[in-house]
Amino acid sequence: MGEEVNVLLFGLGAIGSFYAFILNQTKRVRLTVVARSNYDAVKKNGLHIKSANHGEHVVQPAKIVRTPAEAGETYDYVVCAHKAIDQASIPEQLAPAVDENKTCIVIIQNGVGNEEPFREAFPKCPILSCVTWVGAKQDSPGFVTHMSAENTQIGLFPNEDLKTSREKATLDRFASLLRDGGTPLSIEDNIQVQRWEKVVWNVAWNSLTALTMLDTHSWLKSSPDSMHMTRKLMTEVIDVARKCDVPIEYELVDQLIDKILAMPPIGSSMQTDCKLGRPMEVDVILGTPVRKGRELGVSIPTLEVLHTLLLAINSRMKPHA
Repeated sequence: MGEEVNVLLFGLGAIGSFYAFILNQTKRVRLTVVARSNYDAVKKNGLHIKSANHGEHVVQPAKIVRTPAEAGETYDYVVCAHKAIDQASIPEQLAPAVDENKTCIVIIQNGVGNEEPFREAFPKCPILSCVTWVGAKQDSPGFVTHMSAENTQIGLFPNEDLKTSREKATLDRFASLLRDGGTPLSIEDNIQVQRWEKVVWNVAWNSLTALTMLDTHSWLKSSPDSMHMTRKLMTEVIDVARKCDVPIEYELVDQLIDKILAMPPIGSSMQTDCKLGRPMEVDVILGTPVRKGRELGVSIPTLEVLHTLLLAINSRMKPHA
């Protein structure tokens, strides 16, 4: 059975709800969830998951709260699965739930550079960085559909000041919780490789589907130049990653194009946010590569244009609780 592991999950959107379900599957976990727009629904009826891989379940967390402070305790793991919209403001909200001598921060988000605000705020905490390839949507508050896509890549965000044995123990323990929950995962030596690979994917498909309101296949067929532009965009992001000493190969462009063509046409989370008038994750997906590219003198004309256009669209989006 093992000792009880106290977990706080921050952000109960579709992806957060999926990981809440997985973590709650193991009896070792005592789960607290921080919910916002779906708080009333989950408090009243639990969290309903309909999964192509796991079947139908109702998750009843030990605690459902509106803020980490409301939980009134500190945790072994604080799992951040919220949309990375205003990342710098989050550590302050999480602080009441963090004890730097025991808490490990787990980041399950799109983007690159996500870890920095947490490292600054909690220098002694181990940080686990996760790349998720889970397909899920929240059809109505507290009701989540999980499609068949399901994989998690996980690794340490290294901390020079921490004993690596503590970091490794927290990584192995969290991986065991996910395994007990029945979800596939891989532990990566340098998770930044996977983070940047996912960003190459997200920069292309999130941006282009949000700006055009077309699905992936319709975009690629829309003009003789669309495929070339997509490849150029991906290549620019890889140029930046390589300048940041993240060893990504240019063959990734072919792999990601092949992958999208083998899938049914899809939209993206950014396209959905755009349709619903909600802020999009422009900064962590495009902003970080643009900033790093400019700092390091990389030529990124396509990336800069898309980033500027998406910032303009974002300026008229309303925050969505």
